[in-house]
Amino acid sequence: MSFTPADRLKNVRKSATRRLYDSAPPGSINLGLGEPDFQTPAVVRREACRVINEELNGYTMNAGLLRLREHIAAYHAADSMAEYTADSVCVTNGVEEGLFAVVMALAGPGDEVLLPDPCFLAYPSIAEIAGTHATSYPLPAANRFGFDANAFDRAVTQKTKLVFVSSPSNPTGRVLSRKDLRHIAQRLDGSGIWVIADEIYRELYFDERPASIAEYYPNTIILSGLSKMMSMTGWRLGWVVGAVEPIRQITLMHQYASSCASAISQKAAVAAFTDEAQQATAEMREELGRRRDVMTAAIERELSLPYISGEGAFYVMLDVSRFGLSEKVAMGLLKFRVITTPGGAFGAQAEGYLRLSFSIKAEQIEEGIRRMATGLSESPNVV
Repeated sequence: MSFTPADRLKNVRKSATRRLYDSAPPGSINLGLGEPDFQTPAVVRREACRVINEELNGYTMNAGLLRLREHIAAYHAADSMAEYTADSVCVTNGVEEGLFAVVMALAGPGDEVLLPDPCFLAYPSIAEIAGTHATSYPLPAANRFGFDANAFDRAVTQKTKLVFVSSPSNPTGRVLSRKDLRHIAQRLDGSGIWVIADEIYRELYFDERPASIAEYYPNTIILSGLSKMMSMTGWRLGWVVGAVEPIRQITLMHQYASSCASAISQKAAVAAFTDEAQQATAEMREELGRRRDVMTAAIERELSLPYISGEGAFYVMLDVSRFGLSEKVAMGLLKFRVITTPGGAFGAQAEGYLRLSFSIKAEQIEEGIRRMATGLSESPNVV
């Protein structure tokens, strides 16, 4: 049977993360994992069980449960120039659906969308599906993937409609400093450009809690949720926060994409704002810090390759450029039963790197690095 997909998908491919995972042999250690391996906090799980057993769970309002949106608004209002209310929030099926709703609602064919390089691999794909023109500002590998003010200034043009910032970053874990955020705000002041701030990793940090650009720039749309900070990836609970009028349009887009997020997940998510749940996140941060130390020590001991470890999230960028293109290196390492993520999937600046995740148990981290060392020493060309 003949089949031709719509033109909007002609340049969209299955993500490198999924391609690697789907090709992995049994018994592989997953150092490409993009989710925490912790249990969801007990208070959230208890509330979910109660809701399932005791309540009717039909559709909610398109924007989400009022009491949940009130909690989310208060959570973000503490770090913003704006005074958020429940009407400033749209609850979505994870941050990625929120990202889709934002781009589809605020930009269209011919609009310029400015992305960081490297960036989460869904950004350019969604920009492509929306028919926008995606350009990038480099976070140079030579600068340890740090913010480059001059490069950012050059990348912003009169055609720019949306600017994406991500802090902490996926894939690098780097955090934008207050100086960086002030520079972005000053450069965009008076332009009418909307900043899309991906803050899904904001509660996973190793020193000072990252600042939000919403503290400095009023035209900010925040993307966040519970997937990372509460280890709730499978619950599909994210949100979009911003000024009421754009949120109204984003909610309209969300309505026709999925009606509403899961009522059970939304009701359980209210418990994520309790002290008990916040303590669970603090404990996860501490454990991730220990695992980061395990991974960097193993890299230095077994691989002796350059690496960049960020201030947040749970990733290390390993320089494997001496072995060839990152996707070929990652594919080659599958023969040694270890999954990694090629940096090239995130943009040109990350080519030559592998993104390694330390969101798995310490003993698996060490064994995974040993397998990489074996693979790179026994087969230095990897492919």
